[in-house]
Amino acid sequence: MKYDEFKSAISSPAPPAEVSIYLKALWYDAKNDWERSHNIIQEYDTKTAFWIHAYLHRKEGDPGNASYWYQKAGRKMPGYDLEKEWEEIVKQLLDQ
Repeated sequence: MKYDEFKSAISSPAPPAEVSIYLKALWYDAKNDWERSHNIIQEYDTKTAFWIHAYLHRKEGDPGNASYWYQKAGRKMPGYDLEKEWEEIVKQLLDQ
């Protein structure tokens, strides 16, 4: 799946069946369902999950918690907007 296809799928009532759990979490986030996205991602213990978890807490407005998760992910909190970070994560996941 390409980025534009994933972005278009946000208007669908359900996430694309063929995408990873990480992308499903980001799909729900894009649908303004932060809680569902967070509930999905907190179940996973990987650097990718930690990055998404960090992004979600940054979006929530909890920089302390976000910093903890960025550290676990081996990343620094970005100095750019949330939309750009969401796009960065999605594109990286789709390229895998």
